[in-house]
Amino acid sequence: MLDERTTPTAEARRQIEICNACRYCEGFCSVFPAMTRQRAFADGDITQLANLCHNCRGCYYSCQYTPPHEFALNLPAALALIRNDSWERLVWPSRLGALFQRSGGAMAAALVLCLAAFFWLLAALRPEQGAGFYAHLAHDAMVALFLPAFLLPLASVAWGLRRYWHEVGAGRPRLAHLTGALRQAAGMRNLSGGQGQGCNFEAEDRYSNSRRWFHQAMMYGFLLCFGATASGTVLHYGFGIQAPYGFFSLPKLLGVPGGILMVIGAAGLAAGKLRADPALGAAHAWGGEMAFILLLGFVAASGLALYAATGTALVGPLLALHLGSVMALFLLLPFTKMVHGFFRLAALVVEEQRRRGE
Repeated sequence: MLDERTTPTAEARRQIEICNACRYCEGFCSVFPAMTRQRAFADGDITQLANLCHNCRGCYYSCQYTPPHEFALNLPAALALIRNDSWERLVWPSRLGALFQRSGGAMAAALVLCLAAFFWLLAALRPEQGAGFYAHLAHDAMVALFLPAFLLPLASVAWGLRRYWHEVGAGRPRLAHLTGALRQAAGMRNLSGGQGQGCNFEAEDRYSNSRRWFHQAMMYGFLLCFGATASGTVLHYGFGIQAPYGFFSLPKLLGVPGGILMVIGAAGLAAGKLRADPALGAAHAWGGEMAFILLLGFVAASGLALYAATGTALVGPLLALHLGSVMALFLLLPFTKMVHGFFRLAALVVEEQRRRGE
């Protein structure tokens, strides 16, 4: 059994107290201004600071107390461990989160292949009528399969956010708190080190905004793809206009550039992760984080390939692979790094509350 002094929370508290006394990094990101408002840190305070951290690593490369100094500070890694632990503990079922962090690549690949095989077999029961994708799988069958696969993981994340809110001792949010948090999330200001010159994630003592740009490409690409699906739903149920849709329809005008942005974002994030020092993050979760990036990239790439193969014999197998990867992404959402977006937004809302003294 670990001594209390060596637990991740105790170690993070030790490092935060040293940083709070030094304050050299006060302007680096949201973590340090939040830190300076307190003198003592409860476990919930540590969880909140960890979820504010973007792991830009600028504080590590600027710190005079990193190894071999006796203080041996590695704040990015200490907060990364707490951050990953908060997702695993608070989102139900917690054991699956820990399992994905350890075996994410194998878990994601197996799930995609199994689900793709399921959709391939299901296509044998193809409807007598239908065009485009619906010639291989009926619309009602898609809705029946994907609606619970989408809503149940979101319910799990919502439960985790409720527990997070209670753990960090947050009050009732106001509209101003939410809008302020959304502004920060939209611009990803803290991924630039908080000062605009970039962060040190993969470039060590050099500044780079590449990680911020690739994150933005991934986030906005994902939102465009979600918008494409939502617009298709509105066209189908609201106006009786059924798929397949032409290139100049809203679903395609949103989905195609969204997919391209996601592929670019996934490639850039994966390359940056390969260059970065794993010792400055949650090293045990490296494989799970990389698996999630590659899964996002595969979802987008398979969707683009499916669109390019329209009218060919490749539609059937590509559709099975694409649907299998999309469903795998939905089902794994609460246990992958995708959940960090929800928790980080919650942390930003809490920070807006506390910054305003409300």
